[in-house]
Amino acid sequence: MTPSTNEQFNHYYSLHCKHLKLRGYQPKTIEAYTRAIRRIGACFDYQMDNLSHNQLLDYFHALLERLSWSAVKLDLYGLQRFYIDVLKKPWVNIPVIKPPKTKRIPDIVTIEEVQRLFKTTKKLSYRVLFFTLYSMGLRLGEGLRLQVGDIDEVRMRVQIRNAKGNKDRFVPLPTQTLLVLRRFWRLHQHPTLLFPNRKGGLKKGHLAGSHLDRGGVQVTMAAVVREMGLKKRYRAIL
Repeated sequence: MTPSTNEQFNHYYSLHCKHLKLRGYQPKTIEAYTRAIRRIGACFDYQMDNLSHNQLLDYFHALLERLSWSAVKLDLYGLQRFYIDVLKKPWVNIPVIKPPKTKRIPDIVTIEEVQRLFKTTKKLSYRVLFFTLYSMGLRLGEGLRLQVGDIDEVRMRVQIRNAKGNKDRFVPLPTQTLLVLRRFWRLHQHPTLLFPNRKGGLKKGHLAGSHLDRGGVQVTMAAVVREMGLKKRYRAIL
């Protein structure tokens, strides 16, 4: 890659990032769409403005050989936004056919198994988080982002912010979950977060600058499931 090509690509990439933010995309979507440009840029020596339709067809055909359909779809959408917003070129559709769905019966986790899981989880922060997710039917990210102000004790409900589709929603708040969250909050007393990170322990939880790490939660869940000897997929529980 020549210096001029490098400079041009960096300019294009910066514009791409700005347009995605201005369009209000979520951080995960922005990362996926920018990763698409980095990936295709590396394939074509970072010369992005004169790719032919056949080159793109060959590129995405090869991409399907090593990535999942959903990952290829994100790359396709990211490149489409790049063409429209940055290059100001009309987008010529690249046919990517979705593979047929395979219907799977989801793993069923019994009440007894869930109770064992709570008892096996030794660290209190994770145990309370797992209980909260299960009792209110929340996604992992929704539970991690819960804040003190989201709890409505009067109406016994919780506001879930920036849920799927960037929408807010309300879910019922079980009495037992409220009691558990109250006791847990008294231990860390963070002014905003219900699940502050564990870097300083619960005693310094009120100083945390972020919520529990998503990866740490997933690793802990996997370890607990292994310790239980549970053969079901842990994601069915989480």
